[in-house]
Amino acid sequence: MYLTTTEIMQRLPHRYPFLLVDAIESYDPAEGCIVGIKNVTINEPFFQGHFPGHPIMPGVLIIEAMAQVGGLFATLSDAIGGDKVTYFTGIDGARFRRPVRPGDVLRMSLKLLRCRRGIYQFQGEARVGEALVAEAELKATFADKEG
Repeated sequence: MYLTTTEIMQRLPHRYPFLLVDAIESYDPAEGCIVGIKNVTINEPFFQGHFPGHPIMPGVLIIEAMAQVGGLFATLSDAIGGDKVTYFTGIDGARFRRPVRPGDVLRMSLKLLRCRRGIYQFQGEARVGEALVAEAELKATFADKEG
């Protein structure tokens, strides 16, 4: 399964500048895997202040991008209506291995570790090419939209 940015926006509440997933490259519910893509460009608003003259994508945004991919896995896996939103609820063991710079293509692979009582737990990796740039264990759940 491949999802475009437009299809992603139909499933996630995030919008510019906080939508950090450009495409879903693959989704395999039987294997519990999903792969998302983020094209990192110099036009990203965070590069203005995150080391001008030496732009590096903030690690927290790499983790957020992985969490959004996990949220997409959850919304694709569960038949939830428009009255629910996916919340990022936990992070463990985050490690940053190398900087992500403008021009990089961030490929985020998440593997479902378990799903109990509506809480999804994933092992996530972010790579640029073959290089591992970040990894973390992430948790997400659904909640009712407010207002």
